[in-house]
Amino acid sequence: MNTVVLNLEPIAHLTDEQFYQLCMANRDLSLELNADGELIIMSPVGGESGNNEAGLITDLEIWNRQTKLGKVFSSSTIFRLPNGANPSPDAAWVSLVQL
Repeated sequence: MNTVVLNLEPIAHLTDEQFYQLCMANRDLSLELNADGELIIMSPVGGESGNNEAGLITDLEIWNRQTKLGKVFSSSTIFRLPNGANPSPDAAWVSLVQL
């Protein structure tokens, strides 16, 4: 898997809205923003990786339907983390219980 990392900080700091607009303007790309303000352009996964990802999401969703403890999200979902990063993990589960 090839990724391209662009360091934008010397010239720009993307706000949440600007990052969202960039993603919407480039829907054919998988974009992430790390905590250092670097824009990461992810390449598509291959067949084996895509199959593994699908299996993981399926297992996570089946478990979650049984426990009803949270929500499951696919790799198309971008999360805003407290450190400022905007990753898009292969699979994600978020608890419904507030800490």
